[in-house]
Amino acid sequence: MDARGPLRIGPLAVSPRLLLAPMSGVTDSAFRRIVRRASGSAVGLMFTEFVSVEALTRDDEKSLRMVRRRAEERPVAVQIFGADADRMVRAAALVERSGADVLDVNCGCPVPKVVKRGGGCELMRQPERLYGILTAIRREVSIPVTLKMRAGWDEETRNAAEIAAVAEAAGLAMVTVHGRTRVQLYHGEADWGVIAGIRRRVSIPVAGSGDVATAADALAREREFAPDAVMIGRAALANPWIFRQVEELRAGEAPVRPSLDDRIDMMRTYAAYLDEDYAPAVVAARLRQFAGRVTKGLHGGAPLRAAINEARTEQAILDLLCRFAEASSGEPVAAAAGDGAAWA
Repeated sequence: MDARGPLRIGPLAVSPRLLLAPMSGVTDSAFRRIVRRASGSAVGLMFTEFVSVEALTRDDEKSLRMVRRRAEERPVAVQIFGADADRMVRAAALVERSGADVLDVNCGCPVPKVVKRGGGCELMRQPERLYGILTAIRREVSIPVTLKMRAGWDEETRNAAEIAAVAEAAGLAMVTVHGRTRVQLYHGEADWGVIAGIRRRVSIPVAGSGDVATAADALAREREFAPDAVMIGRAALANPWIFRQVEELRAGEAPVRPSLDDRIDMMRTYAAYLDEDYAPAVVAARLRQFAGRVTKGLHGGAPLRAAINEARTEQAILDLLCRFAEASSGEPVAAAAGDGAAWA
C-alpha cells in the first residue's frame, strides 16, 4: 500500500495513485471493465476516451455512449476536447449530469486534426484563452476539473509549468503532464523531469505520464520524480493486469503472471462486454486489436495473430483462440526472451 495515502482530487479520494490514461478508440466502457476485472482496486481512477464537445453538444449517440459508465468502473473521469468556449462549458455540464466523478480537459492531444481546430495541445500556445475556458467550465460544474497536457509545443516552448499555473488559477484540482512535446508526438523519451518545474509553480497535485511499460517502471518513476500519481496508458493495452502488478511489487510480492487461460478468458469477457454496446463489425474490430496485443509474447503467437487479423467475426476470433489454447496445453505461456520485461 502507498504510504502517502489517497490522492485528493478536490473532494474525491483516489487510492491507489494509479490512473488509467484516456486513449482514443480504446478506453471505452468495455475496456475499463476489463482493466477493473484484471487489476481490481489497484487502479485508482480511469479515464474515458476523449470526447468531442462539438459532437457531445449535438447529442451525437456515439459521444453520449462514450460518457456512460457502469457502476464497477467508478471512479471515472470523462475527458473532453475542443476549442469553442461555449461548447466546452455546455459539454462540461452534460458530463456532470451524466454522473462523472471528474471532468478532464484535454490540452495535450498532438493529432493534427484536433490541433488545427484549436483544441488539444494548441491550447498550450494560448494560455489566456485557455484560462477563460477553464474558469467558465469551473463556474458551470461542481465536480472536480482536471487538465492533461504535454511538456510544451516544442523544445523552445516547454511551458507546462505556466499552463499548470493557469489551471490552478482557474480552480482546477489536478494536472497531468505527458513528458513529450507536441512536436515529438510519441517519438523519443518522455521527460518526467518536467514535473519538478511544475511543482515549483503550483500546489495542486501533479500526475506524470509517458513510457511506463512495466510495473517496475511505475515504481521507478515514483521514486525518482515523486509525481502525485502515475498514469499508465499503452502498457495497459496488452497488459490490463499492470496496475495490480504495481501494487504487488510495491508490497514486495511477486507480480501476477497471467496464464494463457487467464488471457483467453479475459478476451472472452471483453467480447461479451463489447456485445453490450456495439454492432457485430465493431465488436470484431476491437476484439482483433485486443487479441493481437494480449497474445504478444506467447509461443506460436505470431501465426495466431496473423490468423486473427484475417478473422471477420467475433466467433471466428474466439474459435481461433480456443484452438490455440487446446494446442498449447502444457506449454510455457510466454517466450523466454522479453516476457519478463513486459509482464513483470
